[in-house]
Amino acid sequence: MCAKRYGVLIFFLLVFLAVGGTGCVSVEETAPVVPTATLQPTEPSVLEQIRLAAADAPREIAPSVDANLLDQQVAANNDFAFDLYQSLRQQDGNLVYSPYSISTALAMAYAGARGETEAQMSRALHYVLPQEQLHPAFNLLDQTLTDPGDGDDDFQLSVANSLWGQEQYPFLPDFLDLLARNYGAGIHLVDFTSDDSRETARQAINAWVSQQTNARIKNLLAKGTLTDGTRLVLVNAIYAKGEWVNSFNDTSPNPFTLLDEQQVDVPTMSRRSNTYYFIGDGCQAVVLSYRPYYQHGRAEMIIVMPDPGTFAAFEQDFIQDALDRILNGLDYGDVELYLPKFEFGYSLELRDSLVGMGMPEAFAPFDADFSGMYDRSNAPGNLAISNVVHQAFVLVDEDGTEAAAATGIVMTQIVELVISPTEPPPLEIHIDHPFIFLIRDPATGSILFMGRVLDPRVP
Repeated sequence: MCAKRYGVLIFFLLVFLAVGGTGCVSVEETAPVVPTATLQPTEPSVLEQIRLAAADAPREIAPSVDANLLDQQVAANNDFAFDLYQSLRQQDGNLVYSPYSISTALAMAYAGARGETEAQMSRALHYVLPQEQLHPAFNLLDQTLTDPGDGDDDFQLSVANSLWGQEQYPFLPDFLDLLARNYGAGIHLVDFTSDDSRETARQAINAWVSQQTNARIKNLLAKGTLTDGTRLVLVNAIYAKGEWVNSFNDTSPNPFTLLDEQQVDVPTMSRRSNTYYFIGDGCQAVVLSYRPYYQHGRAEMIIVMPDPGTFAAFEQDFIQDALDRILNGLDYGDVELYLPKFEFGYSLELRDSLVGMGMPEAFAPFDADFSGMYDRSNAPGNLAISNVVHQAFVLVDEDGTEAAAATGIVMTQIVELVISPTEPPPLEIHIDHPFIFLIRDPATGSILFMGRVLDPRVP
């Protein structure tokens, strides 16, 4: 598939690299490995109040997982990504989310699910691997994506997980050890039972997320998200920043046509470079690669612009097969690309979407079965998911991309090269209508971020 076209190695996201001036074309778009992001410390005084309890099992490095199993898990994650997009597209305005972050957080909750709760989550999340294979596959995928390999510091990627549990609550050691081995998630012991201590816990969780996302996600848990019945919060945070292999070298106002046919001027970047592109099947698409790169691409952004007047119908049918048709039909050549700059954040509460996707029992106060997490005989009431919150941020400019996201699951207890001037003129592609974007790893095919831009002016 597309990964074979430019793929070696692993993936992730974003941002820039200078090309020549006007009349120049850059080398093939590619981009490999990803060092961990350099993250800024945030509110250490709050975090220092929280005790981190060490698990008996250290994280397993380089788990032995068959490549076929890893491919199956990537396919499951991507199917979930497109299902979730179909649910979220009903909302108004621009959209950005990290399906990888959401899948990872839900996988940690799934580790404690049993019975019909486990079965529903498995179907909704498209899991085909049994628990004993699924979590090592997530572990290997995470380490594959974040392994810096032979790359330099141009591309930054960080993925982190954490648990925040009620002190003295009877969590099962096997559950905590499983998450420590496969997700590197230690448990921070907090107290959700009083107003003051609960607020301290909320601020500490938000500070941890802010620290992991370079302060792009600052308030994942709003006031009121936690209650005196909260017993566990599972959190994933992801941050990526990178430079384009071929940067944009000119920005000026250009027309952009909104869904209602209104035409507005927006800051639009332009560049000329050798680029993978697709024209046909009701859309235009381009593939933009990130540094570092050497032989083949690692991280890429895919822009898909449906033909004018067809966005709603195209979006409704946009699934993995549609993406595969685009990726399998890519051409490569001299392209003069015009792309709006955009920057915005997005907040989601995912309970209704996940219930609608087929996992209602996980949220049912009395029916949810997460007995793999805790000792029911020593815990009053039943543990269920009360909320799944997600925030994401994306910035795309002349130099590259910055993206961040975090997911919180609240568990509650219920009581380029120079071209000769004689070369033919480049193909022009103008991204001047609403479009869909994805950030993916071409080697594994994993979709890291996904969204749409209906109005580039909206922050």
